[in-house]
Amino acid sequence: MIGEQMYNLVKRLFPINRSITGKGFRKSLRIIREFLPKLQIKSIKSGEKCFDWTVPLEWDVEEAYIEEYPSGKKIVDFRKNNLHLVSYSVAVDKVLTFEELDKHLYYREDLPDAIPYVTSYYHPNWGFCLTYNQYKSLDRSKKYRVVIRSKHFQGELNYGELIIPGESEKEIFFSTYLCHPSMANNELSGPVLATFLARYVKQKSDRRYTYRFIFIPETIGSICYLSKHLEELKKKVVAGFVLTCVGDEGKFSYLSSRYGNTLADKVVLNLLDYEIGEYNRYSFLERGSDERQYCSPGVDLPVCLVMKSRFGTYKEYHTSLDNLDFVTPKGLQESYDFYTKLIEVLENNYTYKVTVLCEPQMGRRGLYHQISHRGRSEFVKTLMDFLAYADGRNDLVDIANLIRKSAYELIEIAKILEKHKLVKKVKKDKKGVPVNCCVQ
Repeated sequence: MIGEQMYNLVKRLFPINRSITGKGFRKSLRIIREFLPKLQIKSIKSGEKCFDWTVPLEWDVEEAYIEEYPSGKKIVDFRKNNLHLVSYSVAVDKVLTFEELDKHLYYREDLPDAIPYVTSYYHPNWGFCLTYNQYKSLDRSKKYRVVIRSKHFQGELNYGELIIPGESEKEIFFSTYLCHPSMANNELSGPVLATFLARYVKQKSDRRYTYRFIFIPETIGSICYLSKHLEELKKKVVAGFVLTCVGDEGKFSYLSSRYGNTLADKVVLNLLDYEIGEYNRYSFLERGSDERQYCSPGVDLPVCLVMKSRFGTYKEYHTSLDNLDFVTPKGLQESYDFYTKLIEVLENNYTYKVTVLCEPQMGRRGLYHQISHRGRSEFVKTLMDFLAYADGRNDLVDIANLIRKSAYELIEIAKILEKHKLVKKVKKDKKGVPVNCCVQ
């Protein structure tokens, strides 16, 4: 099962300390490159301007802990769980009273056994995260030594890029982020799904579209990538997806593009309606990942999201409870199956028109015999319904919506009808308008 293979990659990546820059991010990209040998690891120097943002200094940390003073008993240790350290913390080595230390401690009273995930990328600060139960156990009368051996320096921000060429220069775009430390669903499920989808696309010998996969640090990564590729992406991308939170066993969740009217939205909604059935639906007002950049005014890429449990809606989100128990092979497999169907629909989403006037005689083409074992009446009805709307104006997904079927199911129908020369694909002009849409 692909889900088991994906889960094994999640387990391998899980212990690595990642942030928006640094060794952990690069190490994770190199592991993914073992699965995608043509993945290019690229860099942008610290201090470079990307639209309204500036690439931050690179961050590296060797160790971080809190110990009782003067006994030296460690009570919080970054090496035991990398979520214990506020990401991008500045270097510290000092002895503090509890009151002084308390200003730099973070916990969740509502989740007393969870370590929260906290960052301070753009404001120099330091801090530690611990469970609320740990926090309550601290002796208020003691002193504590705090040690953070970290450094900020002129380095680089990295990202991975893989472009798989197809017959057309038009692209399907997949973006995922790799900048969080040890969290399984919010962090690793997206990059792992992207890795296996890229392998799926790579083995297709008859690719219609070119596919672009990027592995970036969230927010700053998408902004920097857009600053270098915006015009190219606007010209080429016909549908795009942000991959995140796709590994748990919750309901599927859809978050639309800014207006919800792109090809990506249309294909996703058809598959959710007719392949999945029950799912959660969210508007762009509930955005939270890199769709914020891709769908922003002036960028306007056709990007939406299909997740399992949406970010921010499950209690484990941004805590140590988002672990290897929360993500499962079954959850990963379900997302993989959905997205491979989505890819197939996009690849086969042609506009069709019938080649005969009135209903064709199906019997003399042997279609009744061909389909008798499939449930004859329903299948014949689907064939005839497809023909009824194949007027040269509707693409595969449009027809699927009109006859209330999964577009994935109609791929086979279209191929049968085309084989028997009952429909043909319609050419479109540069604006995407069908040419010669009426039966000749």
